[in-house]
Amino acid sequence: MSSLATIIKDDSLTSTLRIGFYSLAACSVVGLAAYVGYKAAGPNKTAHALQNRHPESNEQIEKVLESLRLDDEKLRHIMQLLEQEMDAGLSPATHKNADVKMFPTYVRNIADGSETGQVLALDLGGTNFRVLLVTLLPQSRVDLKSKIFVIPQSIMLGEGVNLFRHLADCLLDFMKKENILKTNIRYPLGFTFSFPCKQEGLASARLTSWTKGFTCAGVVNEDVVKLLQTAIDEKGINVQCVALVNDTVGTLMACAYKDPNTAIGLILGTGTNACYMEKIGRVGTWDGDYNEPKQVIINMEWGAFGNNNRLNHIRTKYDEEVDLSSVNPGKQIFEKMISGMYMGEIVRLIILDLMQQDLLFIGQRDGYGDYSTPLFTRGGFYTKFVSTVETDEGIAFANTRRVLEDIGIRNPTFDDCAIVQHICKNVSKRAARLAGASLAVIVNRINKPSITVGVDGSLYRYHPRFKRNMEKCMKTVVNKNIKFKLTLSDDGSGKGAALIAIVADRFQKQQLRSSFDENEDEEIREQFQKTAEDPTIPIPQATTSTLLRTLPSTCCF
Repeated sequence: MSSLATIIKDDSLTSTLRIGFYSLAACSVVGLAAYVGYKAAGPNKTAHALQNRHPESNEQIEKVLESLRLDDEKLRHIMQLLEQEMDAGLSPATHKNADVKMFPTYVRNIADGSETGQVLALDLGGTNFRVLLVTLLPQSRVDLKSKIFVIPQSIMLGEGVNLFRHLADCLLDFMKKENILKTNIRYPLGFTFSFPCKQEGLASARLTSWTKGFTCAGVVNEDVVKLLQTAIDEKGINVQCVALVNDTVGTLMACAYKDPNTAIGLILGTGTNACYMEKIGRVGTWDGDYNEPKQVIINMEWGAFGNNNRLNHIRTKYDEEVDLSSVNPGKQIFEKMISGMYMGEIVRLIILDLMQQDLLFIGQRDGYGDYSTPLFTRGGFYTKFVSTVETDEGIAFANTRRVLEDIGIRNPTFDDCAIVQHICKNVSKRAARLAGASLAVIVNRINKPSITVGVDGSLYRYHPRFKRNMEKCMKTVVNKNIKFKLTLSDDGSGKGAALIAIVADRFQKQQLRSSFDENEDEEIREQFQKTAEDPTIPIPQATTSTLLRTLPSTCCF
């Protein structure tokens, strides 16, 4: 201890330690300042990385990507074109040849959060489908039970009647499991049917063509709701399909249940589509009544925007190649520029183009000559890779390197990673700006002080910048007197379908109540009296089947 005290008291050593301490503190301050400066430059990491390359190479890369960039003037022109196409779809004189079809859905009211009761839903959109039991509780609370069933390929390729019998079998199995097979109760059902249909009423729609690997005979041009209801009735199940639902409408309805300002539904996933609430007076193709509310949800089918070549001025050679190699050349042009099914392929084609110009993977291209790798395979660069690449924030590019290895690129350089990320950002930003500008057309058309947009789909849900880029675009082109909000939908194809069904069921009961007042059948009067005061109580099946004959086939709500 005494020797330690002696050392501490040594003036020269104390002075040395003091100098060392001050030096360490100064280094820390300088280091902190450098770190803060580095972080402040964060948003331009990729641009900074590209500056390290030869200037000529950078200019050539930017020339390639410039074709993807849309300034505000171009966007405003596209907005004008879309509104013209919308008007053409709504007019009976031009509807037949219109690309943006603007189909009335016969849904005229939205959920307001006051709905309560139990309702079933079927969600058919591919090889798997869901059956759901949705219980709507007070204060906009929802209890949801569901089960996924598989559709065997033999049924997908067989007779249509067997498909709908299979759906009914699965519905029966689910209802047994949930113990809701009550013979005296009729449950309303909403049917999400994600195939092209011409809707003729809320519970009436004819299939125009099969997609997604289905080729069931005897269904095209037939009313799919009738086919489903026939199969349900054969099983003796007390279920009435009261609504056929488009997934965009379900998305709108699911959001409206919690936010009454919701007026638009948008899908941004494998495909894209939008719907919105339109004034009846603007719908020249409307064939329903003109009672209140004088509005109807329109299914735009906006993926076909540009089929008539009106978007050719903004299409790139990569867009044209994607279209020509697709299963439907010349169709769904707008969808092919922004949706998840095609975005990754656009990135892949740009990568290959830059490789051909010796602007990417320089000096190493011969090492990547294995043309069986995903990079050289159509569809080999998934859209999920675009999202993964854009999550990289640092200069290590860990996610980008992993993606490049997945598509067959070994040991990519720092520059390679920076360029690939730059490509992804430009492709996804163009998609987001196109989607945002098109959405702004609808927002401006509705022209209410506050508008909520319900959005669903894997692209919107999982891409790290898509929502931000959409909103940034919309803020420049939406009328300044309108406040808008984008809200992620909660299971539009399931819960949304159930909500539409229960609102439709409530409307039908109101119609039945009017019929009841004029009906002279005392037995029916007695049966109906039990449910006349509460629109959430299911109506006995016998009463419903008798009185429904008085309702028009194009019943809407």
